[in-house]
Amino acid sequence: MAVEVDLFKAGMRRLAGHVCIITTAAADGTRNGLTATAVSSVTVSPPTLLCCINRSASAFETVKETHRFVVNVMPESEREIASRFASGDSGEARFTTGSWMTLATGAPVLTTALVAFDCRVSDIAEVGSHGVFFGEVQALHISDGVDRPLLYLQGAYGGFSELS
Repeated sequence: MAVEVDLFKAGMRRLAGHVCIITTAAADGTRNGLTATAVSSVTVSPPTLLCCINRSASAFETVKETHRFVVNVMPESEREIASRFASGDSGEARFTTGSWMTLATGAPVLTTALVAFDCRVSDIAEVGSHGVFFGEVQALHISDGVDRPLLYLQGAYGGFSELS
C-alpha cells in the first residue's frame, strides 16, 4: 500500500534539490518554461538527462509536441528568475527578465545559468501526474561566472556552503 500523498510530500520537502528552469519554444517561437528540481543525469553515452514535468504545467504540451527543452541550472544570483518561473505567470511573461539566447534546438537558454543543457527529447514516460522527458544533450552552455548553485529545501531557496 502506498503512503498518503501529504506524508509523501512532507518527506520530499526534506530532500534538498538543485533549482533548474526548464525552457522550451513552440514552433511559432513562443517561449514557455517552469521551475523544477526533478532533473537527473541518465547516461553519458549518448549524453542524456531527464526532467519531470507535471501535465498541468503550461510548458508540458510544448515540450511534448516540439521534442525540445533546455535545463538551465540556476545560480544563487538568479533567485528572482527562479521565483518568476514558479509563479502564476506563464509563457512569454516569464521571460521579461534575464538575458536569453538559443543553441542547437532553438529553445531558450539563460546566459547566466551555471550550465544550460540543450536537449532533444529521445523518449517520454508518463507516470501519474507527470511526464518524464528523456533529453539527449545537443549542446551546452557553461557560464563564465563562479556563482554557487541555488538550492531548494522545505519550501524555501537556499545556497551551498562547503563543510570544513
